[in-house]
Amino acid sequence: MSMEEIEVLTTFEQQHEFVTQALVQSEKHRKKKEYKQGISLLVEALRYGIDKEKIYYRLGNIYIDGDDFSRAEYAYKRALDVDPHHVNALHNLAIVYKQQKKISLYVKTYKKSQRMEIRHPRKADLNQAQKKHLRRLGVKIMLGMLGIGAIVVIVVVLVSR
Repeated sequence: MSMEEIEVLTTFEQQHEFVTQALVQSEKHRKKKEYKQGISLLVEALRYGIDKEKIYYRLGNIYIDGDDFSRAEYAYKRALDVDPHHVNALHNLAIVYKQQKKISLYVKTYKKSQRMEIRHPRKADLNQAQKKHLRRLGVKIMLGMLGIGAIVVIVVVLVSR
């Protein structure tokens, strides 16, 4: 999108699409080591207030790749302010602490990220076919359990006669 297009993003759908594209494009810039372009896109996307935790997380990733650990620390902390259960942000914050030689904070944060991973597993991004497959599998498992339960009840009734 050009700067003229950015200025007229008035609907939520337009803003959401811009933020989504900014996240995708910033990741491409990060992989090409074009950190300034990625940062500019993400900072622009922040003004819409959509998916802020994802934006801050990506900013942290760009800063950590560019060896700007103080900004990476800030970005990951902001991601955690928006979403306290963002496991990846907490894990990467631990890595930042390790790079900064803040070993006690590293250990504490890393352990916390491991506990959080267990309590709040990452959300899986599933497509519609995968969701449909899992629903069908769930129905089959439930019907199987009901069938086993019915058989047990029948056996108990027959044995008790």
